Amino acid sequence: MFKRHDAAIIALFVALLIALGFIPPLPVPFIPVPIVMQNLGVLLTAILLGSKRGSAVIGLFFLLVILGLPVLSSRTAGPAVFLGASGGFLAGWVVTPVLYGTADRLLGNHAHWWQRGILLWLVGAVIVDFLGALWLTVGLHMPFASALTASLIFIPGDSLKTGLAILVAQRIQAAVPQLKQG
Repeated sequence: MFKRHDAAIIALFVALLIALGFIPPLPVPFIPVPIVMQNLGVLLTAILLGSKRGSAVIGLFFLLVILGLPVLSSRTAGPAVFLGASGGFLAGWVVTPVLYGTADRLLGNHAHWWQRGILLWLVGAVIVDFLGALWLTVGLHMPFASALTASLIFIPGDSLKTGLAILVAQRIQAAVPQLKQG
């Protein structure tokens, strides 16, 4: 169960995701999914909050989307968003805190930041982009090779966002060491 301060932290990170949604998406000509900054918030959520609280953040954020609030960068909302072109990438957002938090616990306290960075990149960029390509194939009937190739456009930006998330997380954890506990 969550403590009172957990609710405040979760609300703060949902607000961060919403704020990052105000940065306009950058359309990509050959794939119906834009480049967005909200996944930077997902990466920060995963690395700073772990599985339980990170999943709560993404779940609450998606509840706002389902209820019709236009909090995604695309300003779209409702359940249909999850069946559209971005559905697989959004599914990746759900698994990012779970996979990262679980693997981070397995790494233990002796892992270096570069190890955590590689882990975050694998989970928050590679797996998310793979799930996005898989959904483009299943949901939009795009050939898998084409969807996977098109999804590669996101890897450089997602790599930069991962590096930025690591740097920001280091600073935040140095200032607020009790933040990481779940």
